[in-house]
Amino acid sequence: MRFVQSNTNRPKTIATVLLSGLIVAATGCLPDSFVITPISAQPQLKERVLYTESAFPDGKIAIVEVDGVMANTRASGFLTTGEHPVAKLTEQLDSARRDDSVKGVVLRINSPGGTVTASELMHSEVKRLQASGKPVIAMMMDVAASGGYYIACAADEIMACKSTVTGSIGVVMQTMEVTKTMEMIGVKAHTIKSGDQKAAGSPFEELKPEQRVIFQNIINELYDQFVDVVAEGRSELTREQVMPLADGRVYTAKQAIELKLIDRIGSIREAIALAKEKSGIENAKVISYRRPHVRAPNYYARHDQDPATGNVTLLNIDLGATGQSYRAPFLYVWNP
Repeated sequence: MRFVQSNTNRPKTIATVLLSGLIVAATGCLPDSFVITPISAQPQLKERVLYTESAFPDGKIAIVEVDGVMANTRASGFLTTGEHPVAKLTEQLDSARRDDSVKGVVLRINSPGGTVTASELMHSEVKRLQASGKPVIAMMMDVAASGGYYIACAADEIMACKSTVTGSIGVVMQTMEVTKTMEMIGVKAHTIKSGDQKAAGSPFEELKPEQRVIFQNIINELYDQFVDVVAEGRSELTREQVMPLADGRVYTAKQAIELKLIDRIGSIREAIALAKEKSGIENAKVISYRRPHVRAPNYYARHDQDPATGNVTLLNIDLGATGQSYRAPFLYVWNP
């Protein structure tokens, strides 16, 4: 049983659900359970005009968002099924790339990073848009660290707010071991496996030295990939110059610009102005891409109100839960 739900007719929808349940119960055909899935009547992204600088604009500047923890899987929350971050970014970028009237893009990043694969895929999608000839300006907000910075390196220029936290160039794998605790409470795990390393990293087995070496070699390879991306994206830095900066620490915007990890400190208005300058237009129509029924009065508004993504602040990032749901052990993420 599926019901279309929107913000404008929510009371009516709830009443419909209750009435339907009563009718089914009255007929004596009540099943064991119901699956009620709220869906949008128009799930496609739609262009929303944030403001127009002239009655006759020269072209559009699109604001494309990367918000929250990035993963190559659909996010989920209480009674909700969220967006797939990679698919959502690709949909926005494709909309901007196919529209000839879109002359430039501001990539608004507010993310502590995420999985290695998601970061790689999203970086490649930004590069694909850039290859179409449309300038991309990365605009960092509260946090654009680790995988968030990885994506920013695909842009033509990187701009940050004065209070932005960025950097955290590196890879992390977090696991735990509960064997001693299990012994204390009298629980023993039995693992049947095809090879000695098949259960490496399991919390129910002690991490052996040779297993640590295996994981460290993978971490080192993924780390080299990150460093290469930074060296490629930051033309003023060589790989050798990137290496000392890539020890996992985070930087303020002021530190990042001194180290040449970003190009400018400014606001999103200045990022839009830079995108206009690089695309050669004077008067722009500034747009974004949003789902139906999502109110966005200006470019500071979040892309959606999906409770699965949460807010990107230093206090609300909870990778204890998200890391488990994403099932990806190797992360380009800053998790303070």
